[in-house]
Amino acid sequence: QVQLVESGGGLVQAGGSLRLSCAASGRTFATGAMGWFRQAPGKEREFVAGIVMSGGSTYYQDSMKGRFTISRDVARNTMTLQMNRLRPEDTAVYYCAARREPRASSSRRSYDYWGQGTQVTVSS
Repeated sequence: QVQLVESGGGLVQAGGSLRLSCAASGRTFATGAMGWFRQAPGKEREFVAGIVMSGGSTYYQDSMKGRFTISRDVARNTMTLQMNRLRPEDTAVYYCAARREPRASSSRRSYDYWGQGTQVTVSS
């Protein structure tokens, strides 16, 4: 099992920045790739960004490209999401996820482990 804990959410004004972190514990050697998803009220959980642990290949949902940056620290078993130029429509609960397969995936069904989520609220 892998346990994931997110941190760094909060309230920010439009145009501002936030940095989310995800700390992994447990059988972290089994983690091939990680990702961030988000879910706004009344909407489906959607993919934000992902990263392959070995090599660090990254991939993003198109609307996040250029604003969000995902990174990982394999030695510390952490993953971060730097979010810049935030918009009110970025308001959501952000979830950290991990999968055993060391390949990119934007499908939430392909992830094996999930954190509890952290709230991000962007005011206009």
